[in-house]
Amino acid sequence: MLDLTGKNALVTGIANNRSIAWGIAQQLHAAGANLGVTYLPDERGRMEKKVADLTEPLTPSLFLPCNVQDDEQVQATFEAVKQKWGKLDSLIHCLAFANRDDLTGNFSDTSREGFQTALEISAYSLVKLAQAAKPLMADGGSIVTLTYLGGVRVVPNYNVMGIAKAALEMNVRYLASELGPQKIRVNGVSAGPIRTLASSAVGGILDMIHHVEEVAPLRRTVTQLEVGNTAAFLCSDLSSGITGQIIYVDSGYEIMGM
Repeated sequence: MLDLTGKNALVTGIANNRSIAWGIAQQLHAAGANLGVTYLPDERGRMEKKVADLTEPLTPSLFLPCNVQDDEQVQATFEAVKQKWGKLDSLIHCLAFANRDDLTGNFSDTSREGFQTALEISAYSLVKLAQAAKPLMADGGSIVTLTYLGGVRVVPNYNVMGIAKAALEMNVRYLASELGPQKIRVNGVSAGPIRTLASSAVGGILDMIHHVEEVAPLRRTVTQLEVGNTAAFLCSDLSSGITGQIIYVDSGYEIMGM
């Protein structure tokens, strides 16, 4: 039985009740984990209130602002984890962003700034958070990130985000190799298309979802909670021999040729 009682898990990337990170947080909580939640701060504090209200039933013991483009904020986040918990068992990385204009039309029209932004937030952030987390995982731990099939195959309009996800998946492998001797496992979950705040920026997302429902072996797409179940498994001792892997949770769509 999956049991995370006594484990400390930090979840990033919750934006609303459609976020995959929200599904993961729910399943970690259901398994008994002690949760910490980060949010992207904004000037009016709207995101803070929205995420705080949403996650209140999960009773997170840490609720922290964390903009991964701000090194000082990242450092402050993990210092707060150290002060409150002393150690970290699981880090959930659910962060991705690209400018809307770079998620439609021709990939070759991607701006330099747009390319850098997508890679920094969607891929480099995993490296930065892992660097900050590893001193807190002295007894080992699990780092889990979210990716998508568009990082290994061409998906219409996914464009620069596909490049970012390809980089993210190689980050998983290099980090797994580096951190393995410290008993820190690093894995990615490649989820099928789900309607989220982030995916809504991708042109034709509803067509992508309908296509999966028609073609995938299970003839449906997946839910946030199904992705959450896999992430919780990867944070548990049941997955103690798994690292450096990309696990597909997409109703089997990844195996299909047409």
